Amino acid sequence: MKHLLPTLLLAAATAGSAHAGQNCEHKPMSVEDVERSLSLAQRSMQVLDDSGAQVAIIARAGQDLSQYGLRYSHVGLAWRDNPAGRWVVVQLLNDCGTANSALYNDGLGNFFLSGVFRYQAQLILPSPEVQQRLVQVLASRTPVRMHEPHYSMLSYAWSTRYQNSNQWALETLAAASAPAGRVETRAEAQKWLNGAGYRPAGIDVGLGSRVGVRLFRANVAFDDHPTSLRIRGHFETVTVDGIEQFVRSYDSGARVIEL
Repeated sequence: MKHLLPTLLLAAATAGSAHAGQNCEHKPMSVEDVERSLSLAQRSMQVLDDSGAQVAIIARAGQDLSQYGLRYSHVGLAWRDNPAGRWVVVQLLNDCGTANSALYNDGLGNFFLSGVFRYQAQLILPSPEVQQRLVQVLASRTPVRMHEPHYSMLSYAWSTRYQNSNQWALETLAAASAPAGRVETRAEAQKWLNGAGYRPAGIDVGLGSRVGVRLFRANVAFDDHPTSLRIRGHFETVTVDGIEQFVRSYDSGARVIEL
């Protein structure tokens, strides 16, 4: 597997300094975990190569979210022939221990070495037309315009106050899917998504859990959610499963591959 390392571990070394809403635990990975992560990266690369895709939405299970009925926790945009390498994952990550985020270019190896709960992945391949527009969007300043550095793991899907990793990916997808010039800002992306039928399923979080995470985690905020929903403990945030459902319903030429 050594010959894969230059490609799979390409780009910024973010695993120790940035996370997709996970706890900042700097625990060394076991040799077995590293091997399994790189094996998943290798299989993902092979499937991406064989698919002929230019861009794919790639998902990992970084946390156990089964209590919320969710399978995957985080997505990035895997871009073939990115100027930085063969396959590069463009993603938003939370700066460890803070309420801030940044955009990163990572190799597939780093994408899975950031820590996974379950060694499975999902590839969402938009239609060729949307992929072509995504390439154009990713090569422009649009991803930066779609980025809000104030991070919240449970950011409200219809607010621009905060943003989580999945929300950035979905809003960037909206910029590529909408008619040219229609989406230039986050507010316009959300307006287009609403009109296109996107509906965040959301998750329910009990009061005890809300109090705990708000007191001890800087990367969770609730004040962007409507009071009526917040009182109920229902949070309409962007999830991987919600992105998959939207792409399946809106883009008839899309494909979903499970690994």
